[in-house]
Order: sequence, then C-alpha cells, then structure tokens
Amino acid sequence: MRSLGLLWRYPVITLTVLAFALVGVLHAVDQQQVGRWIATVYVAAVVVWTLIGMVRDVLRGHVGLDILAVVAMVATLAVGEYIAALIIVLMLSGGEALEDFAGRRARRDLSALLDRSPRIAHVLHDPGDAQSDEAHDVPVDEVAVGDVLLVRPAEIVPVDGTLLTAEGEFDESSLTGESLPVSRHAGEEVLSGAINGSRAIRLRALRTGADSQYQQIVALVHQAESSHAPIVRLADRFAIPFTAVALVLAGTAWALSGDATRFAEVLVLATPCPLLIAAPVAFLGGLSRAAKSGVIMKSGAVVEQIARVRSAAFDKTGTLTQGRPELVEVRPAPGFDADEVLQLAASAEQYSSHVLAAGIRTAAEARGLPLEAAAEASETATNGVSATIRGRTVVVGKPAYVASLAPDTVRAELGTGEAAAYVAVDGRFAGALLLADAARPEAAAVVSWLRLHEVERVAMLTGDVRSTAESVAHQLGIEEVHAELLPPEKVRLAAELEPRPVLMVGDGVNDAPVLAAADIGIAMGAKGATAAGDAADVVILVDSLAKVVDAVAIGRHTLRVALTAIWIGIGLSVGLMVVAMTGLIPAVAGALVQELVDLATILYALRALSGPPSGLRPGADGTGADAVPAVAATPAPGR
Repeated sequence: MRSLGLLWRYPVITLTVLAFALVGVLHAVDQQQVGRWIATVYVAAVVVWTLIGMVRDVLRGHVGLDILAVVAMVATLAVGEYIAALIIVLMLSGGEALEDFAGRRARRDLSALLDRSPRIAHVLHDPGDAQSDEAHDVPVDEVAVGDVLLVRPAEIVPVDGTLLTAEGEFDESSLTGESLPVSRHAGEEVLSGAINGSRAIRLRALRTGADSQYQQIVALVHQAESSHAPIVRLADRFAIPFTAVALVLAGTAWALSGDATRFAEVLVLATPCPLLIAAPVAFLGGLSRAAKSGVIMKSGAVVEQIARVRSAAFDKTGTLTQGRPELVEVRPAPGFDADEVLQLAASAEQYSSHVLAAGIRTAAEARGLPLEAAAEASETATNGVSATIRGRTVVVGKPAYVASLAPDTVRAELGTGEAAAYVAVDGRFAGALLLADAARPEAAAVVSWLRLHEVERVAMLTGDVRSTAESVAHQLGIEEVHAELLPPEKVRLAAELEPRPVLMVGDGVNDAPVLAAADIGIAMGAKGATAAGDAADVVILVDSLAKVVDAVAIGRHTLRVALTAIWIGIGLSVGLMVVAMTGLIPAVAGALVQELVDLATILYALRALSGPPSGLRPGADGTGADAVPAVAATPAPGR
C-alpha cells in the first residue's frame, strides 16, 4: 500500500518510468518508430502541462527553471532525441520529488500543535455538591461560560476559568516561560494550557474554548505562518540568466553555421538537470546530516534561510537557561549545620513531586550526602512535605506552612530570580534553601559564535521581568533585551528586527507564535514542547543550545555545496555548448555527455552529507561549550 501511495504521489515520475519501459520494449521488438511517437506525444503533453503551470507562475510574478526545462524538451524533440527528452522529464520531476520528500521526512518526526491542545473537559453534574466529583466529559468546544469544571491532577486546564478550590498549583511554563509552578487562590484566573498540580481542582469557565488563552496562541501561530512570503528555490534564481546564455549561444551557432540542427545540438547540452538536481540533493544531504546531529529542519528552503541568518533572538527560560531550579545556597539557622539541613531536607523531598524537590535532592547527592528513608511521610499539596527521619520530624515547604509548625521561622532575603524552600526540624526553624535557574553552560559560547560568524544583531525576547532578563543577558554577552513581553508583542518585535533573515530560538506554547513569525524559528523540543515544535522551522531534539550553532553551520556548509554544484553544472554545460557550436558534438553524444555533467554535479552535491564541524568544542560537562556562570531565573515566591 505504501508503494502504491508513492506512485500516486509522484505520477509524472511513474508515467515517465513506464514510458521508458514501453519504449525499451518497442525497441527490442523492432518498433522504434512507434516508440518514438509514444515518447514524443508523452513529452509534448508534459510540455503543455508545464507551460500551463508557467503561465500561472508568471501571473504571480515568478519565473523559475520550468522555462529552461521546456526549451530543453522542445529542442531535444526537434532533433529527434526523444530518449534525452524523457530523461529531462525524469530529472525535472525527480528534483521536485526530492524537495517534497525531504520536507515530508523532516516533518514526520514532529508532533502537531493540536496534539497538546485540550480536547475534553470534565463538567460537574452537581456543582453545588462540594463532596461530589461526579462529572461527564464533553468536547472543549461545547463548554459554556459559567460551567463548573473538574481538573484532575496533572491534567491540562481546558478553558480559561476562575478557581473555585481554595488553592491550586499550576505549571504555566509552556504559556509564560516561568519555570517554577505558580500558586493560584480561590477567585483568581487560571489560563487554559496550564498543567494542574498534584490535587484535583474546580474552576468556573470564564470563556469558551475558542476564546481561551491556548486557542488564541494557536490562532496567532496560524496567522504568523500565513503571513510568510513564499521562498524562491535556490536554482530558480539561475533560470533566466542560464536560459538567456544558452539561447544566445545556440542562436549564434545557428547564425554562423546556417544549420538549424546546430541550434538543437547546443540546447541539448543546456538541459537544466544540474540545476534541478544539484540543489535538492545537497539540501537533502544537509537535512540528513542535521537529523543525525539531533536537529530536524523541515525543508530545503529552511536550510537556505538559516545559512543566510543575520539577526538572532532568544527566549530566556528554558532556552538560554536550563528551565530547572538548582540549589545556590544553604542558609542554616543558628544551631544547625548546612549539610545537616540539606541532607534532612533532601531526604524528606524524596516524597515530594514539587519542582524544587528535584533540585534539592540533586544538590544533596552532588555533595555526597546520602538520602535516608522516612518512617512515614506525607505531602500537603502546594505547601510542603513532612517526614519522620531518624525519629526527627522534618518539614520542608513554603514559609507560611513551615511557620505554622515552627513559629521561629525567619523569611530569607532573596536575590534576583531566587526561590526558597524553608526547613523545620522538630518544630524549630532549621534554615532555608535558595534555588535559581542556571544558565545553560553553552549559552555564552553560542552567543559569541553567532557574533563571530556574521550574525550582526543578538537580542533577548522574554516574558520575564526586566531585572532578571538583564542579569542573564549581561552574563551571556547579550546587550539588547526586551522583557515582560506577551506573545503578540514578541511577534511584533520579531517582525521589526533588522537585518534579516531573523532567527528566533524558544520553547513552549508561548513561543509558538514568534517562532512561526520569524524567518527561521528554532524550537528547543527535547522536553516535548509540541506547540513550539509545530510552529518552528527547526526543532532541536537534544537538550543543548549548542545545536543552534550546528544548525547554522550545517546550513551554511550545505548552501556552499549546493551553489558550488550548480556552478560546476553551469560551467561544464556552457563549456560544452561552446564546443557544440563548432559541430564537434552531435545531438546524441551531447545528450550522453550531459548525463555525465549531471553525475558530476550530483556527486559533488553529496558532499553536503559531511563537512567541517561548527567550531564549538565540548566543555567539561559535555554540553558543547565551556561552562559559564549560573544565572538567576524569573523571580518567584518560595514553595
């Protein structure tokens, strides 16, 4: 079935191969004249169909390689070289199929935007019964304003609503870029697309599905994508000059010799096959090489665009920073040791699913502090965790929660972007653990590499507060900062950035519109940001910003190979045409020689499968660059 699908998808290739086979059979049974007529009629039909497409393109203001292909097909038919004409048809359709195949293969590994979009909502049967969670599922589009919904733990909030439960905790990182969970209280608004925490909550629908935050972001993505100008294929830019040169040489040969056959003999060597095949083969090689490096590019046009990039913009949280909090300081209370506080807190946090818990456990393990089992443990959602360890009651959580159990709790003074987890032991305040979101160790090297390789402008576009954004930007060498932005503002700024093309790197749903609006959108897709992945032109499957450099380096190498292959084809073709002007190359020999030119350009284009490295050297942590100092993330409350 798959083979039949391919045959149906590329009918011109299928019909051309069948025509070759039929002509071959007719030659074998000594029916060359019938074969000639079949090939001539078929190629003539392709010429007519191509001319119709050319007229449509011209009406849209675009002239491509089709004009050269038509001239070459007509010329070969005129001199009776119908086999050469069939080869030109095959090369013409094959080049287009290669481009289409490259794009399809690249997109096959990407998730669609709507895969993450909420589809089902749980509407409560009896909203007035606080003890009953009996609900029926309805499509999100059928939720009416005022409906009371149940959102279970770890589910996506289906529509914008007002929180009815006393308190809830939500992961809004895909909407706002904020890496830490956000607490909401009864009466506050919760946005669709946020992920509920560890307890079921109720909310009253404020808007319908179509009017909610997530769906508005989806609409922005579609709007940005539809506003993109079409990209002219690389080889199309050579069409008119090459066609003009070929016609001038052929006409000159005819005029000097007085023999019309000389015109056709020269044009046989002017077939556009090197142009039609060289660029698609090179771009397909570049796409393959990028995929092996963990970088998915969606088409050959993307390869060309990223090779020419002149401006770059980055989101902050999860892009320039790692998107996960790390322990930066332990502040023990009098009478407690720092390692003791960290070990007890990490042991208790074994029983917590909170985002800060992982950072605390990791820090303890890094310091060689073994985690101890608890005799009993419990977690109070959004507040903290309590555990009995070595007979001692350890509580880790928000300051208010810990203070309710240890009245001597003292709030810590937080630096820019820091969050705190408070610790109490046996009813006494034991200290505070300060965490921050560290910059990616390769981020500074990536920014530096771009500046050294013809990227004239580097900017940060983030929804985070200005003080944190500027702190991160300063340490990474980024001078231009645009902070506290909403998705539409990011789209506007990306559209205004000069010089172009503009590259934008981000992750999460909130970055999807600006990735779609940029000339080249790159999504950090390693953590499953499907919305960003669908909107972007490039998706990085490895959690390393150094892959941005790899993408640009591969794009530039691929473009150089494609251009060189095209010039090799043009140079050889023009040289052979000059020789053919003297009558030394008959039409049949010219068609065969031209295939050798095609082979030479294809072999050279395959060099795109390999090439020089980007220049970034792996650092000590293996991330692709030397480590840079950790920086803070968006200011956030403690647990």
